[in-house]
Amino acid sequence: MTGAVAHPSAVAVALPALVAVLPAVGYLLLVRHVRRRSPQRGWSTRRTASFVAGCGVLVLALSPPLAPWAHHDFRGHMAQHLLVGMYAPPALVLGAPVTLLLRALPAARARRLTALLHSPLARGVTHPVAALLLNTGSLVALYCTPLYGTAMAHPAGHWLLHVHFLASGCLFAWVVAGPDPAPARPGVPARLVLLGFAIAGHAVLSQLMYGGFLIDIPAPVTEVRGGAELMYYGGDFAELLLAAALVSTWRPVRTRPRSQPGPHEARAGLRWPGRSAGRPAGGGAEGAGAQAA
Repeated sequence: MTGAVAHPSAVAVALPALVAVLPAVGYLLLVRHVRRRSPQRGWSTRRTASFVAGCGVLVLALSPPLAPWAHHDFRGHMAQHLLVGMYAPPALVLGAPVTLLLRALPAARARRLTALLHSPLARGVTHPVAALLLNTGSLVALYCTPLYGTAMAHPAGHWLLHVHFLASGCLFAWVVAGPDPAPARPGVPARLVLLGFAIAGHAVLSQLMYGGFLIDIPAPVTEVRGGAELMYYGGDFAELLLAAALVSTWRPVRTRPRSQPGPHEARAGLRWPGRSAGRPAGGGAEGAGAQAA
């Protein structure tokens, strides 16, 4: 069974790929600004390469021959889904674009952006459960209801799918393994459990898709099964890459015994054990405050 699928013009096919180049250009401009503003600190070349590589994956996914294939073949759609929603997001997130933007902005605007990131709305959207539902749970609504056929029948619906795959994929990758600060990010064990749920969800959905159970995809059986295989194996590999990104960005929290304050605390005037309470380590109170600042 096949559904009506809109065949876009060459301009409509090429336009998303051109749009995908813009974030890379903006990122490189911010990197140049940050390096000029603070030459000593600079900016990580590895992060820059990661973000640019993510934009390159988007260009590959949204350009011919993959883009036209995705409009009339479910296997092409699934390959595009994997690239846009599962392979590009970790690379983009590992580029730490939020940290880069905070360093490039003036102090007042950076504080406003930080306040926005810690707002109740941001905390709700970036909650691990919300990220999992938007990234994995939405696929159930897409492939188990008439939503996929409706979206594929209209070019605008196809574009909206791209936006959703990219946004939800970046959100999930940010929560799981992003180097940027996140207001509601749990500890590493909880994030590994979250990733495990995502892996299980993709595996179950792909198996249901392959067997033709509880799905509503207007495409020939051979295409649906081919797409299910791409989702099963390609999704597993993408999530293994995300797990590797989590390990690469994880830094253990080091705690210092209370009896031995660090050098910054000592300079701020905190007492070492056995030191007189009336004689701070850094001299007078005013000097201690100045050194702490």
